[in-house]
Amino acid sequence: MNKVGLFGIGLDTYWAQFDGLLDRLTGYQNFIAETMRQFGATVVDAGLVDSPEKAQAAGELLKKNDVEIVFLYVSTYALSSTVLPVAQKVKVPVVILNLQPVPAIDYETFNALGDRGKMTGEWLAHCQACSVPEIANVFNRSGIRYEFVTGYLHEEQAWTEIQGWIEASRVARVMRTNRLGVLGHYYGGMLDVYSDLTQQSAVFGNHIELLEMCELKKYRDEVTDDEIQQKVAEFRQTFDVSESCEKAEILRAAQTSVALDRLVKKHQLGSMAYYYEGTDGNEYENIVTSVIAGNTLLTGKNIPVAGECEIKNAQAMKIMDAFGAGGSFSEFYAMDFNDDIVMLGHDGPAHFAIAEGRVQLVPLPVYHGKPGKGLSIQMSVKHGDVTILSVVQGKDGLFLLVAEGESVSGPVLQIGNTNSRYRFSIGAREFMDRWSKQGPAHHCAIGVGHIADKIEKLGQLLNLEVVKIC
Repeated sequence: MNKVGLFGIGLDTYWAQFDGLLDRLTGYQNFIAETMRQFGATVVDAGLVDSPEKAQAAGELLKKNDVEIVFLYVSTYALSSTVLPVAQKVKVPVVILNLQPVPAIDYETFNALGDRGKMTGEWLAHCQACSVPEIANVFNRSGIRYEFVTGYLHEEQAWTEIQGWIEASRVARVMRTNRLGVLGHYYGGMLDVYSDLTQQSAVFGNHIELLEMCELKKYRDEVTDDEIQQKVAEFRQTFDVSESCEKAEILRAAQTSVALDRLVKKHQLGSMAYYYEGTDGNEYENIVTSVIAGNTLLTGKNIPVAGECEIKNAQAMKIMDAFGAGGSFSEFYAMDFNDDIVMLGHDGPAHFAIAEGRVQLVPLPVYHGKPGKGLSIQMSVKHGDVTILSVVQGKDGLFLLVAEGESVSGPVLQIGNTNSRYRFSIGAREFMDRWSKQGPAHHCAIGVGHIADKIEKLGQLLNLEVVKIC
């Protein structure tokens, strides 16, 4: 459940002076709360705070309800002493809603009121901007994180921003409560892939569960023939299974897929990273060379799985998936300077929910750079807007690297991998240089739609730097 906090601020001195002003302002706040609920949020509304005493009570209420983020609606001028106690108590980022009732005051009607008392009351219903510098001053001096949404109550742009903050707060909660499984070990020599697991948990708040291959083997040994046949049926329903796939390979992959489901259920995993080699012909090799189909099913069911034990990329994939954008495991494949595009793909798990057309399940005689052979996924990401995300471990800590581009049609490599063509506004050459210069690992997560603005909001909620390319 994604809980967001809301409270308005005003000045109690005004209510006796200007008849109807309080009811009018609380009406605006009720509209804000109801619109937020339409975005799927559970809104904890602490009401309109107009004194330091009410601020203490509002802070207690929001803290008790464990809200992810607080929206502060500036209804009229209010003292900063009605704001600071709330922010200090809840200790979550604050989004200041500087929203006028209308785009502009109707000056002619306003001035025709004649009565300066009525005119002042009408002005106070529109003077949201008056308190904004004061609140910012106090928050800056108090070390409180905050952002603004400035506009008017029925403005589409303002509500797009608010919805983005609500979605980002939901994803922050998803990450904090996520259980990420790590199965096997890193691919030896991929120094860019190695992660500081403590730092991952410290930044995202999630739990990391270290898994054993022997446990997966135990579950695999217990799989029944009926379960295998049910999984084969799921393969055929989800994938376009190539006729060249050997029956024995399909059954092998199905048995492993059932075992993966049990492993995920046992440890309540929301994402996973894996890799294993061992000696030639060992029992675990039979398992690890048959995981791609099952891990692709998991990825498309909102449990993203990253190969080569790329834990950072499992985090990136989970972020993309939580935003509803997919998040497919990818790496840079090639560049086409004739068409000015970059090709990305991978031989590991894909996000079948964001495929262009049907996903193919095909045989691979060799897993390049890995032991054994087996089945793999062949697909392209849906044509249209895409966002690419990498969780980067730099020398000073983690940050998010994001870019927006377009998945375009054209020839791809039919090598039993995910493979897509991407175009960027700054061109393939400059994109490649600028992306690489940030020092990400060679993997990334690709999702559909342009959501860099939401990822930037997530970064602010997590206190993470976000670097945007193009």
